[in-house]
Amino acid sequence: MPTIWVDADATPKPVREVICRAAIRTNTTTCFVANHRVPVTPSPCITALQVEPGFDVADNLIAQRAQPGDLVITQDIPLAAEVLEKQVEAINNRGETYNPQTIRQKLNMRDFMETLRSSGVQSGGPAAFSDKDKQAFANSLDRWLTRSQRAKP
Repeated sequence: MPTIWVDADATPKPVREVICRAAIRTNTTTCFVANHRVPVTPSPCITALQVEPGFDVADNLIAQRAQPGDLVITQDIPLAAEVLEKQVEAINNRGETYNPQTIRQKLNMRDFMETLRSSGVQSGGPAAFSDKDKQAFANSLDRWLTRSQRAKP
């Protein structure tokens, strides 16, 4: 049975709500992992796991526990790269699917932007989360859920 793993430290509330509704509707085991308390809809198929504070503690737990067939929802590109190597699917909060063909480019761009920021260049940040982003995420999650439901024995 596949599991949805959510890197919940930076997951917007509208995305959490979409995930919870979808998990309950499809009875899909879903685990929100964060280093702080994350409010989620009460359900037997949804858990919120609070890990100790620290750099990449939540990411490391997700990377260790995710299995082929699972889905990881994260904005963290290194975590996405790590789970892709384990044949685990990954999407971000805006519904973009990470894939083995583009993850190296995303890692390089992330490192480049980090270098710019550390040298004092103001690069801004991502655009504000919008209703369009929420819809794109919901569509991407629904596609994964449909595929995983079909794959059930």
